[in-house]
Amino acid sequence: MRGFVLLGPMIHALRGTRPDLDAVKIQKPLGGAARRNMSNHFSKPGRPERRCFAQKHARSRRPPTSAVVLVYKVLVLLVPTLTLFACAHSKKVPMQGKVVGKSATTSEITVEHGDIPGFMSAMTMPYVVKDPGVFREVQSGDKITASVVLPADGSNYWLENVRITDKSGRGETSHEPHLLLPGERVPDVPLINQDGRTIHLADFTGKAVLVTFIYTRCPMPNFCPRLSADFAKVEAELKKNPADYSQTHLLTISFDPTYDTPPVLRKYGLGYLKGDGQGFSHWDFATTDGKQMPAFSQAFGLKYVPQSGYISHTMNIVLIAPDGTLAKLWTDDWSVAELADTLKQAVHSRS
Repeated sequence: MRGFVLLGPMIHALRGTRPDLDAVKIQKPLGGAARRNMSNHFSKPGRPERRCFAQKHARSRRPPTSAVVLVYKVLVLLVPTLTLFACAHSKKVPMQGKVVGKSATTSEITVEHGDIPGFMSAMTMPYVVKDPGVFREVQSGDKITASVVLPADGSNYWLENVRITDKSGRGETSHEPHLLLPGERVPDVPLINQDGRTIHLADFTGKAVLVTFIYTRCPMPNFCPRLSADFAKVEAELKKNPADYSQTHLLTISFDPTYDTPPVLRKYGLGYLKGDGQGFSHWDFATTDGKQMPAFSQAFGLKYVPQSGYISHTMNIVLIAPDGTLAKLWTDDWSVAELADTLKQAVHSRS
């Protein structure tokens, strides 16, 4: 009885009607005498006004309007149609390459592949394999062909139709990029800066270096523009103390080398240096070629995926100690004050 009485108001609320307030007030099971009186109340002849109690409320419960019914029917038909539409418009591009790594935790295989027209240039990238049987079968060293599925909504891509074409490379030493841990040495990959000059991280040995990754066409204010704006604030903070300024360096690396040429990087950098070209002596904007960039960026936990007209990516900031080892890594939570203070501490704490 309790469940029935409490459910009544809910039904009325869904139908847009107002139940009798006396009926709503019944919040506990009726006693035996009350149940008998209620039974007699509705069963005795000659009391039509009482037997009409239920009928009166039945008439007050208006059925759903035709408009509501129509909307419901449209939604029932539309949702599956939209789902099929999204699936049907997922793009698939062919890929062939060599498996150089495998992660059971994420069901990913890392593939060294050539150019994928309509997706990306030659790179070494991790790809999710959703079929558990295929994932178990594929091993490091295998050469494969596959289809890269690119969802229309820009969500994460994955591999389908994976076929092993050559197993002779199994057992070779894996070249899967290694995610650095604090204290490990940073790879010294050659970079091309905004002046077209080749630089190396080893050039900054003895200085604490703050590094981040962007692409200049990034349209999302909370991503690349935020990273560059925060670095500009760190740059201004370091300038307040000549000793700190001389023992630190900032480095912004683009993972879009095709578009972000030295002239583009120089123009982009000047925007954050307030037009002062002398600032490049302390803050470099650089990139590297497409083949070296994946291994370099993945060493710092960066992931980026070219999409149609933009690049989906994580946000990473890296602090390299004066001895060339990884000191600290930020991925999603930092402040300008924290970046500046940690950079200064790395300088002052060196032996």
